[in-house]
Amino acid sequence: MIKVHHLERSRSQRVLWLLEELGVGYTIVEYKRDPITFSGPESLKAIHPLGKSPVITDGDITIAETGAIIEYLLDQYDTENRLRPTSGQALLDYRYWLHFAEGSLMPLLVMKLVLMKVPENPMPFFIKPIAKMLMGKIQENFIAPRLEPQLSFIEHTLSDRTWFVGDTLSGADIQMSFPLIVAGGRVDLTNYPNIGRYLKQIEQQSAYQKIVDRG
Repeated sequence: MIKVHHLERSRSQRVLWLLEELGVGYTIVEYKRDPITFSGPESLKAIHPLGKSPVITDGDITIAETGAIIEYLLDQYDTENRLRPTSGQALLDYRYWLHFAEGSLMPLLVMKLVLMKVPENPMPFFIKPIAKMLMGKIQENFIAPRLEPQLSFIEHTLSDRTWFVGDTLSGADIQMSFPLIVAGGRVDLTNYPNIGRYLKQIEQQSAYQKIVDRG
């Protein structure tokens, strides 16, 4: 049985969602972060040297990185190609969005979160206004001009299709779900109605609801 090695406050839900969609049995092995360094414990590093999550083990095989895990699970268990196109533009689109999620969108969202947190950290009171101003300028002049075009591109893509690759759910949607959910918590999506519709659509998927119920 597949083991999903889950580090608290990490990105394992996409892997769990895919496993539910595939109907593949799995167990979750939970790990706690170090309260000081916020890094994974040595027990997780024994599974993969970087001590990051998600990681899965399937017998003697260990796979890290969400995109690589998705590819592996579809290679091994999606025998009818329900969740991955096999040719043409659909396959190219699938590959693009599978890599776009972590290669383009997520880094900006992580930077946005870090910059939001900096002024919240303990510091002399006279430094806090300066830190807040500097972080705000970086958000305004660096993050926003790069993030907004990406969201507009996604909005346009979803304007004439139900999912990222067409009318049916694919592994690309599962990969894109996390950064878009994160974006919904950090960006005003009022001007992106197709993204909003897409996020509600994800919430309605029965396999996704199962992992939410599991917490």
